Amino acid sequence: MLTAISLFGLGILAGVTTALFGFGGGFVTVPVVYAVAAHGPAAMHVAVGTSAVVMLVNSLGATVTVARAGRLRREYVWPLGGFIALGAALGALAATSVADGLLHALFAAYLALTIVDSLLRRGFLTGGPPRPLGRLAASAGGTGIGAVAAFLGVGGSVLTVPLLRRRGLPMRDATALANPLSLPVAAVATVVYLAAPGPAAIDPLAAGLLLAGSLPTVAILRRWPPAIPDRAHAFAYLALLGAALAAVLW
Repeated sequence: MLTAISLFGLGILAGVTTALFGFGGGFVTVPVVYAVAAHGPAAMHVAVGTSAVVMLVNSLGATVTVARAGRLRREYVWPLGGFIALGAALGALAATSVADGLLHALFAAYLALTIVDSLLRRGFLTGGPPRPLGRLAASAGGTGIGAVAAFLGVGGSVLTVPLLRRRGLPMRDATALANPLSLPVAAVATVVYLAAPGPAAIDPLAAGLLLAGSLPTVAILRRWPPAIPDRAHAFAYLALLGAALAAVLW
C-alpha cells in the first residue's frame, strides 16, 4: 500500500516536471522505480523500460496540448526529431545488452556532466536571440541525443533543452518543445524493451500508478501554467537535475 501511494505521489511530481521542464518522466521515474518498485539483478533495466512507457504517454499528452496552443515550432522539431528516432533505436538496442550496474553508473555520470556543462558553458542560463538549428546540430546532434536518451531511459530533454536554449529560445519554448522531441525516444525505447528476450523489462503496475498521478497534473499545469521568470526557470531546471542525481546516487 505504501509503495502504491509513493508511486502515485511521485507520478504527480513526474507530471510537474513534464509540464514545466519538458521531462517526460525519465529523470523522475528511473530513480523512483529503481528505488521503490524494481528488485533483483535486472532492477535498473526494469526501471529504464518502465520509464520509457511513462514517458511515451506523458510526452504524447503534452505534445497534443502544445500543438493545440500553437506553440509547436516545426523548424526546431523537424528534422531534429527524425535523427533522434534513429539514435534512439541504436541506444535502446545497446542498453538491453549492458550490465545493470554499468547502466546505473552511466545514468549518474550523465546527470552530473549535464549539470556541470550547463553551469560552465555560456548560453543556458542567459539565453539570447533565437537562431536556427544547423545541419550538424540536427543530424549528428539529434542522433547522439536519441542514442544517449534511449540508452539511459530518459526522454532526451536534458540534451534538447540545453541545445534549444543555446539557440536562443526562452525556457518556456525550449521545455515545451522537449516533449515532442522526447516522443521518438520513448516510442522506440518502449518497442525495443517490450520485444527484448528474457524477463519482462517493464513493470505495468508501477507504470500505471505513475501515470495515474502524472496525466491529470500535466493537464492542469498546461491549462493554467504558472508564470516563471526565464532565468529562474533555467536555475530550477538545473536544481531538478541535481535532485535526480542525488536520488540515483542514494
